[in-house]
Amino acid sequence: MSSNVHIQSLKDRCAVIHGGSGALGGAVARAFAREGARVFVTGRSRRKLDAVVQDIAAAGGHAQAAVVDALDEAAMVRHAAEVAEQAGGIDVAFNAVGVFHVQGRPLAELSLEDYFLPVHAYARSNFLTAKAVAPHMAARGGGVILSVSTPASRLPGPGYLGHAVACAAVEGLMRHMAGELAAFRIRTACIRSHAIPEAVAAGSHSREVFRPAAERMGLTVEQMLAAPTDGLLVERLPSLDQLAGTAVFLASPLAGAITGAIVNLSGGVILD
Repeated sequence: MSSNVHIQSLKDRCAVIHGGSGALGGAVARAFAREGARVFVTGRSRRKLDAVVQDIAAAGGHAQAAVVDALDEAAMVRHAAEVAEQAGGIDVAFNAVGVFHVQGRPLAELSLEDYFLPVHAYARSNFLTAKAVAPHMAARGGGVILSVSTPASRLPGPGYLGHAVACAAVEGLMRHMAGELAAFRIRTACIRSHAIPEAVAAGSHSREVFRPAAERMGLTVEQMLAAPTDGLLVERLPSLDQLAGTAVFLASPLAGAITGAIVNLSGGVILD
């Protein structure tokens, strides 16, 4: 359950959430707004974006939405420039862009196109996010660039080649950018989250990500997530509130000494 007490740790910050029409991005947008940030959400669904904006406005926050293709470099750069001009700069960017892609096939049955689709989409969108917002953060004296991945890159098993390599690429990008952007006082971090049942129920792309594992167990995704104690040291999966709260912390001055970090929200299925 969300706390009704907020310390406004992001007061007067400008935050851009790419993929803000999805379950993860929407939760983070709402949390950022509760903490005082002026929020700009992007995505592909105007209806879902408007719903997020309406929720934030109803709670007394400030948000705007724009339909932006996260794989279109010109569109991403243009949107970042428009936000920076309107808000006076950009302080935080969170990439929650998700793509529906083919999983569940072993190497022998996986085409190059199906393997490379998630690798290309996730690596490209996170690169474009950073490239679009970093100049505006630098001009403002610093900022925070955040993203998400899953434990797939660390858990060997059939059916996850493309997704696992995509997660490794995103995490590698966030680590390396920490060094490259440090001179501009820009921090980076990636939240490595296990499946979030609320997001799956809301129609998130994560349903497809975890479908192969469920099928190997002879279960639906919902059945697999209903009692997920296997391998989880905390015996429960993360919630949307926990992911959003982690993002708030990482974006706040309280996390000022954290950069290049992969934050483990896997429930202990992996330890590092």
